Amino acid sequence: MNNSSISISNQISKGSIQSIRNLLKHRWFTVIFAIILTGLGAALTGVLFKAGIHTLEDYRLELLKYFPRWLILPLLGSLGGFISGTLISKLAPAAGGSGVSQIMAYLRHKAVPMGLKVGLVKLFAGIIAIGSGFPLGPEGPAVQMGGSVAWQMARWLKAPRAFRRVIVAAGGGAGIAAIFSAPIGGFIYAIEELLNSAKPIILLLVVITTFSADSWADILQATGIDQKAGGFISNIGFQVERQYSPEVQFLPLDLLYLIGLGIIVGILAEFYCIYVLKMQMKGNIWFKGKLRTRMVISGLLLGSIYSFLPETFHNLDGLQQIIVNGESDIKLGISIFIILFVTSGLAVASGAPGGLFFPMLILGSAIGLTSGICIEHLTGHVPSTFTFAGMGGFVAACSRTPLTAMFLAFALTKDLLILKPLLITCITAFLVARLFNEHSIYHRQIQIELKNGEIIK
Repeated sequence: MNNSSISISNQISKGSIQSIRNLLKHRWFTVIFAIILTGLGAALTGVLFKAGIHTLEDYRLELLKYFPRWLILPLLGSLGGFISGTLISKLAPAAGGSGVSQIMAYLRHKAVPMGLKVGLVKLFAGIIAIGSGFPLGPEGPAVQMGGSVAWQMARWLKAPRAFRRVIVAAGGGAGIAAIFSAPIGGFIYAIEELLNSAKPIILLLVVITTFSADSWADILQATGIDQKAGGFISNIGFQVERQYSPEVQFLPLDLLYLIGLGIIVGILAEFYCIYVLKMQMKGNIWFKGKLRTRMVISGLLLGSIYSFLPETFHNLDGLQQIIVNGESDIKLGISIFIILFVTSGLAVASGAPGGLFFPMLILGSAIGLTSGICIEHLTGHVPSTFTFAGMGGFVAACSRTPLTAMFLAFALTKDLLILKPLLITCITAFLVARLFNEHSIYHRQIQIELKNGEIIK
């Protein structure tokens, strides 16, 4: 366990646990009500975030039918960067960046601004940035928005500091749960990465928050549920939501293949971490204190790059579906990996409000699919779980959270048989990446942002 993790664990001391127990004993109804409202707030912001992004993406794709891509994509990218950068610069500078590092910094006793204002700015600025073409995901902002809602609830409750930190971490996990429909993944993320604690009372508070967020998210999306494979339907109730339904087989021979995949993914993931962090540092050096300028230039550059690419690359959701459905060959798989590798790093360098988990999942799936095709050509056999194992492995290696990564990939299929191959690749990739650096990409981002004054405002 690293020093920062030890620091967090020490904060959840006997005295802190006792203060939480006293709060529950004397004001249990208020606490439970606040936790449920935190789950609702995280779900609401997460659902609005995804809906807003999809609306802008659909509008952008619709414009491409009538106007040349070399005009629309750079124009929308720079315009989105300008509006998003202005909102952050003028209203809440702490709303820039991924969002995960901000919550982690707060839990490590840094003076990070929190509250509904930060969450709302993150919501609108993130929708505009990602919807206008920045290749980032919604989960990082969802973590920060969920944590901000939780912080506000704890403040209204006038809760002790120990409880405030627990509920902020739970709110961050609730954001993950709402975005990915992965309550177990959100729960484990809050414990594994944000809190590093396994005290029973802490587990109880976090699990209630994350599972309530997932349930609220299903209910809030019920109006469009007929197009989904699960979730919540008013006249039926909660259903298992399967985004993908692959045929899963796990043979003894697959163990060696999955370990080999984990080694490849772990190495490439660490290269990705180094590249992203270098790009972020370069952005800080070149555009120190000029977030709006950074985002305008990055949006223009990203739009220009994508204007030269086929329509396939204009939508991240579409890229994931192409890979998972096996509609890609080696050339396309490698192209997706290289292009998203480069462009997501450029997006991070801009300081745009967006997360890395979703790009990581696509990068990992591209590695898994490409490796699987190569192995099939050489041996005639490839594990059917390679694509999903690559997803989980890449996230595990970058975030240093193998259990969270496993359950995020599992949430896409809800197939229990896929857990074993996922665990093998996630653990292997995690261990390989730690040989290069024991810290996750988010821990290293905190140091960069503290040095540049991006967190403490």
